[in-house]
Amino acid sequence: MYYIANASHEDYTRDFHQQKSPGGVTGGLSAVTLPFSHLKLGRKVSGGLLSLGKSAVAISAGRRADSPHFCMVYNLLLKRKRIFSIIKYENLFEDVYAFRACHASEHVRCRTGFRLQREENTMKTITVHASQTYPIWIGRGLLGQCGTYLKQQTKAQTAAVITDDHVDCYYGDIVTKSLEENGFRTIKFVFPHGEASKCSKTLNQIYDFLCENNITRTDCLVALGGGVVGDITGFAAATYLRGLDYLQIPTSLLAQVDSSVGGKTAIDLTGGKNLVGAFKQPVAVLCDLDTLHTLPKLFLADGMGEVIKYGMIRDEKLFTLLEQHTLETVSEVMDEIVPTCIDIKRDVVEHDEFDTGERMILNFGHTLGHAVESYYETYTHGSAVAAGMCMMTKATCTPELYVRLCDCVKAYDLPTEVDAPVAELVPLCGNDKKRASASLRFIVCETIGRAEIRSMPFTEFAAWMGGVDA
Repeated sequence: MYYIANASHEDYTRDFHQQKSPGGVTGGLSAVTLPFSHLKLGRKVSGGLLSLGKSAVAISAGRRADSPHFCMVYNLLLKRKRIFSIIKYENLFEDVYAFRACHASEHVRCRTGFRLQREENTMKTITVHASQTYPIWIGRGLLGQCGTYLKQQTKAQTAAVITDDHVDCYYGDIVTKSLEENGFRTIKFVFPHGEASKCSKTLNQIYDFLCENNITRTDCLVALGGGVVGDITGFAAATYLRGLDYLQIPTSLLAQVDSSVGGKTAIDLTGGKNLVGAFKQPVAVLCDLDTLHTLPKLFLADGMGEVIKYGMIRDEKLFTLLEQHTLETVSEVMDEIVPTCIDIKRDVVEHDEFDTGERMILNFGHTLGHAVESYYETYTHGSAVAAGMCMMTKATCTPELYVRLCDCVKAYDLPTEVDAPVAELVPLCGNDKKRASASLRFIVCETIGRAEIRSMPFTEFAAWMGGVDA
């Protein structure tokens, strides 16, 4: 998303003076307030430090009483040398600031500015036409409006928010406040974060919580969190009282581009991941891209495993875009990446909602990836999928394609292989959901942007991959 502002001398105020910056550069500094047609001014905030490279601006804003500190990165392009004559903002977040600046090659210090908020018309909507038609809203600053959006999709009077202890610290109060302001009686259940909580014990605790709070079939659940939260909340919605409405609010990259869309819900068993579940479409999905800023790099990388998968199975243009970035710079194009991945999954789900054919291509890298997760129990899902994609590509594709995929995977701090012997991984593939009787179905991408479903007797697959007899 891009905004261009043509700012004349009358469009901003100046307060030039000389100041030595942290980088040792002395320059003329100017207080600037830019008039954007799609933005509106909010309250004043205190500033922090700006470090400008050739075109990148890192803003570390000060604290306010009602919000945490911000550390944001923007790309801007000065079309002329006259200060802020024309500025292009890329990846505009909800909170940005008018600030004192000189040239983009210098270091400058941020002064008091204004909070700018994006107007609603910057939001993208993707509609899924499955057994239940529902919208996926993608934008920035949406979390504080979730009650308004949910009210459009359900007649429920009570909303039960299900989240984990990490996400609750960041967003629990924001979501609860918005729901209550829109007339929902709101209750909240918080469980320990992590894959270990995606189990029958946690599920039964959710059931008990819903029962104790007199949740009826006319009420709804709100899944606030990453893939674990979305999967277990969706399964609770599918099964409690034989079905409740639920809203997905994914806060991780992996959940936004993958697990929150398409209606797959599940919990894990000792024998494998996602072995008990149901298909249950949400009433809506709300993706606030601003939530990605609180993700540690490990979890951003985790989501990039699934993003790379989408490029491999369906979109060479997306894959090429990913090759041009790294984990350090990919946030610059996240406004493009997330809607692209969601739209790919929407298309696949509409053709095969119940995972009997084409939808299996979404499991590229997962056959071996799930085996890696089971073997180590410490690998994140995206890391395991990345290793699984590379291992499968090495066995089925040209060396050139294998190297290209590995280079892309490495750029996002993801593994291309694991130390575990293939002979010990392959037997764990026997619990994969894509197994049909004695055969195992797996996904191959011989060409970037095109996926193929293959089937092989499990014993032959084991021998072919270098494993042992099943």
